[in-house]
Amino acid sequence: MYGLYDKEGILRFVDSDKDACIAYAELFELGSTNYCLMDLASDTKNNSC
Repeated sequence: MYGLYDKEGILRFVDSDKDACIAYAELFELGSTNYCLMDLASDTKNNSC
C-alpha cells in the first residue's frame, strides 16, 4: 500500500499500486519536489521522499 503526501505532509492519495499514486500526482500537476511517495506496508527506511 502506498501513500502520496503533499509537501505539507497531508495525505492526498492511497492505493496498492505505486503507478496509480504517481498518476494521481501527475493529474493534479504535483511536481516530484512537491510530494512524497511512501510505502505504507514496509519499513520507513525504504520511502522515497
